Amino acid sequence: TPADADFHQLWKTKYSKLIFRKSDTVPEELHQMVQESFLTLREHNCLFQDLVRIKGKDFFTPVSRILIGNPGYTYKYLNTRLFTVPWPAEGYDIKYCSPQMHDACKALMRLNDYLHTEAVKALQGQNLSETKEIKDTPVTDREQNCAASLTEQRSVSKDQSGVCVPEDDRSLKNRTSYNLTLLNYMDPLQMLYLKQEPYFGMGNMAVSWHHDENLVERSAVAVYSYSCEDSAVEANREQEQKGRDPAVWHVGLKVAWDIETPGLAMPLHQGDIYLMLDDLNMTHQHCVLAGLSPRFSSTHRVADCSRGTLEYILGRCELALQNLQTDSDSMALSLKSLEAAVVKQVEEIHNEVEFEWLRQFWFQGKRYLKCTDWWLKPMAKLEEFWRKMEIMTSLVLSEVRKEQQIEEQRNETISCFLLLLKERQKLREEWTARCQSDEAESLPEDQKPECHPFWTDDDECNMPLPYDLEEVIAYLQNLVQWIE
Repeated sequence: TPADADFHQLWKTKYSKLIFRKSDTVPEELHQMVQESFLTLREHNCLFQDLVRIKGKDFFTPVSRILIGNPGYTYKYLNTRLFTVPWPAEGYDIKYCSPQMHDACKALMRLNDYLHTEAVKALQGQNLSETKEIKDTPVTDREQNCAASLTEQRSVSKDQSGVCVPEDDRSLKNRTSYNLTLLNYMDPLQMLYLKQEPYFGMGNMAVSWHHDENLVERSAVAVYSYSCEDSAVEANREQEQKGRDPAVWHVGLKVAWDIETPGLAMPLHQGDIYLMLDDLNMTHQHCVLAGLSPRFSSTHRVADCSRGTLEYILGRCELALQNLQTDSDSMALSLKSLEAAVVKQVEEIHNEVEFEWLRQFWFQGKRYLKCTDWWLKPMAKLEEFWRKMEIMTSLVLSEVRKEQQIEEQRNETISCFLLLLKERQKLREEWTARCQSDEAESLPEDQKPECHPFWTDDDECNMPLPYDLEEVIAYLQNLVQWIE
């Protein structure tokens, strides 16, 4: 901790990509807006403990969370896809449940812009100091440094004098353009039990050692911390004391897979900011050490959204539906192609929209309605596409029952089709069980997981196939054996 004599030396040598900004460096107006937005979200009961899945078991997170960010974006962690409550981005018509909710989301968008600017400045500063260090070293060392830096940082190039040239502005922008923030809240005094930090004796942990998941490679993470401290804790702020003050919140850092190098525990007070630059999130792990007062944090990330935006999944659905055609006279539906590769692609998209989007969304109950109904229309659209894919699956089934196809092609189609149906059956069983678990049942009505889409044979919902695919799978397995 800062009370230890070698703290700053350790920070400089082992944790140099952790940047810290005290609250008095942040504009007062921004503090006020952001802190009001935290309190609004708490008053509206918009912060939820996530029911996450680790090694096949469901657990509630000790911390309550909400995701706020670009409209249509999602963030996945611990097998749980969170959907953004959209901030009021230009060009979107977003209806919030109250004007206060609009203001809260707008304040966090303002904070996001501010942290983006701070992260760019911090990275530029790091690049300059790295370049200066290289210029100040003898030429032979310089070659080695540049080579080491090149292997570590692909975005660096050499100019004619052999000096490393920092990355271009575009790369800097990409790695700091935060597209969402995961907000966390915890009141430690309401917790029955908190894990102890196991390696360095740092005390109570609110969040265990981890790397942040699903981020753009080498992107910076920026965190605004707000602990609702009373004056007693504040008065204690400057007191020098050995070890970690258990009344104060800290962020802990350690080198990944290393418990020999001492860990770093950085105290966090009202309105302090820290940045984890470049590859720090990959080379190191971090944890959050609980103090005594309730604390909010806004953790801004460049989420890897290559497969995590509404635009992406709608595009995937449209790609799948290209294989469906309607007869202009009879209006009968049929498939354009029964090639194994086409069937495989469509059924994979079918599974993706069902298990990565529809079931993930409805598993989180109606929680998003406390903030906005923005996601309801897109979810209805995805469900409409998914229903068409159920028809497409039934069409594949009726085609492989016929024997007109070339045998080799038919075998190949059935084999890959069967694999994907088995996966669908396994995942449906898993999601059905998750929705009925004791943890799920313990949630209040408006947060209870909904097993959706779900239907029985008695339902008047015109589904072309049963929910339980056991019989369909058995039929196909027999068919494969018979063909063989």
